[in-house]
Amino acid sequence: MRGLGTGTIRPGGALKAAVAAMAAIAAVGLLLSACATGGTGARDEGPAGSDHVVAASPAPSPTTKEPTRLDVVKLVKDDPEVSRAVKADLKPCVADEYPVDVSYGELTGGPVNDIVVNVMTCSDAVGVGAYVYRMKDHRYQNVFKSELPPVYAEIDRGELVVTQQLYEKGDSLSYPSIEEVITYGWRRDRFTEVSPRTRNEYSNTVGNGGTSAPREN
Repeated sequence: MRGLGTGTIRPGGALKAAVAAMAAIAAVGLLLSACATGGTGARDEGPAGSDHVVAASPAPSPTTKEPTRLDVVKLVKDDPEVSRAVKADLKPCVADEYPVDVSYGELTGGPVNDIVVNVMTCSDAVGVGAYVYRMKDHRYQNVFKSELPPVYAEIDRGELVVTQQLYEKGDSLSYPSIEEVITYGWRRDRFTEVSPRTRNEYSNTVGNGGTSAPREN
């Protein structure tokens, strides 16, 4: 029995030792697991304030949608800077088709594209008014106008180019003798001429059957 007892005791001691060792290993493993989980949790969630600030921060405002042609017509009609004569011409030619050319582009470095508007007559498409509208304080403001017909404005490589036709005595409405091209740039919150004017003189016989337009004495 002693041999059996001794044999039983030794394996039992070894077993206890093994169990103790396994328990220690398990405890260490649990401790390491707990530490690793805590670290990962902090990285995922982050500082509460930081995450909420990012989530709550307003997204950048999208570019304002460009007004439609009808919106632009209303803009011109409501503009106190536009003359009554031009507003009188600003009426539909056919159905709801207004005699306006509208261009969008960057001229003044504003938050959205500027709007260039040309108002014409329905009968012969003569430009009676040219305007530029710039967005400021969430409203379009008139920053340029020319109402000496025939006139036409357009955007060219970031600058405003205005074509002004001039008449001499005897010129017909359809065939002015002189055309001036004026280039404007946005400087110090206003348009100023940035290059010498281009002046073109045309023959007044073109389009009149080879004869000069009658001139007043």
